[in-house]
Amino acid sequence: MLQPADVAHIITLMLDARDNVSDLNLTVNKPLQTTSAGRLFPVANDFGLTSLTPFQTEQFALALIHHNRRLTADLLSTGSCDLSHELPGRSRFRVNIFSQRGSYSIVMRMLSNKIPSIDGLSLPEAFHSIAKEKNGIVLFTGATGSGKTTSLAAILREINLAEAVHIITLEDPVEFAHPHEKATFNQRELGIDFDSFASGLRAALRQAPNVILVGEMRDRETVEIALSAAETGHLVLSTLHTVDAGHTINRILGMFSIEEERQIRIRLAEAVRWIVCQRLLPRIGGGRVAVFEIMSNTMRVKESILSGESEGKTFYEIIDAGDAFQMRTFDKNILQCYQDGQVTEETAVAYASRRNVVLRGLDQIKSARGERTSEIEGLAMDQDYGQAVTGRPRRR
Repeated sequence: MLQPADVAHIITLMLDARDNVSDLNLTVNKPLQTTSAGRLFPVANDFGLTSLTPFQTEQFALALIHHNRRLTADLLSTGSCDLSHELPGRSRFRVNIFSQRGSYSIVMRMLSNKIPSIDGLSLPEAFHSIAKEKNGIVLFTGATGSGKTTSLAAILREINLAEAVHIITLEDPVEFAHPHEKATFNQRELGIDFDSFASGLRAALRQAPNVILVGEMRDRETVEIALSAAETGHLVLSTLHTVDAGHTINRILGMFSIEEERQIRIRLAEAVRWIVCQRLLPRIGGGRVAVFEIMSNTMRVKESILSGESEGKTFYEIIDAGDAFQMRTFDKNILQCYQDGQVTEETAVAYASRRNVVLRGLDQIKSARGERTSEIEGLAMDQDYGQAVTGRPRRR
C-alpha cells in the first residue's frame, strides 16, 4: 500500500506540473493528469506512470480512504465516496473516488485556503443584497465545478464580517474553513458529523442557528425541512444541479406528488428569496469567466411560481425585464462579456440560453463598433426581375 509520503509526493508533482491547477485526475490507462482552465494535461513523472493500471489507482484510492470504514462501505455499496484530503502546508482537496469498468478512478478538486470575497471575485452587486437577507431560501444552481461553493463562501464571508450571528454549515466535505469573525461558525461534514443532509438539517434547527448552509438539496425530505427552516425565520443557503431558475422551480416541484403541488407552490413562493445560476465560459487568453442568471422574488415571480409559467410570463421573460430588481439573464451577461472582450463570438453563441437573443445582441454590438454583421456581400437589386424577354411586364 502507498505510504502517506508517497501520496504527498505524487500530489505535489501534479500541482507543480502547471499553473492554475484546479483538479487532479487519476484514471486507468491514462497518465497522471491535471486540469487547468477546464482542460486536461498529462503530467510527466519520475515514477514511470505513463499509463495507470487498475492496481495503481486502487492503491492510491485506499491510501486516501486510510482505513475509514464508512468511506469503504460507501465505495463498495454505491460505487463512489466523497472525502476531503489535506496536503500540509500546501492545499486541501475535495476528493471523489468512483468505480468504472471494474477499476477505480480519483478526481481531486483543489480547494482554496483563502476565503473569497464578493468584490474580490467581481461578483454581481446582487450578491451584497443576498448577504443582507435575514430569512428565506437562497438557491445556487449549476453544473458540478461551476463555482457554486465559491460563491456561497463569499456570501458567508460577508455575513461573517458584518453580523454577530450563528452560522451552521452542512457540507460534503467541508471546503472552506471559515474563521470566527463577528459570526460564530460551526461547520459539519457529512459522514463524520452527520449521516444525511436531512438529519443534519433537522438537528440544526435545534442548534439555534441564524444562517444554515446545506451543501445540496438532494431529496424531498431535505427540501421540506429547508422550507420549514425558512418559514420559521432562518436564512437557508443551498445548491441544486439545475441549468436555470425555471428548471430549479420545476425540479423542486417534481420531488412532490401532484396532490401536494399546490401547497408546495405556495410555500416556495413565500420562502424563495433568490435563485442564482452559474456557468463558467472559456476566457480569451486562458482561464474561465463566470456568468450568472439571477432571479429575485418579485410579485411577478411569485405569481409564476404559484400559477406556473405562461405565454409572456416565463421566468426568462420576467428576469429579462427585471434589471431594476438586480435580475439578469445568462444571455445579457454573456453579451456583456463579449462586449468587454472576455469571450469569443463562438463561445457566446455556444453557451447561450436562447441563441436567437444572443445572435441578435452580437449583431447590435458589432454594428455599434462599425464591424460587419454578415458574410454576405455584393447583393444588388435586380431591376429586370419579373419582366418578359421582350421587356414588357408580365401580366398577373
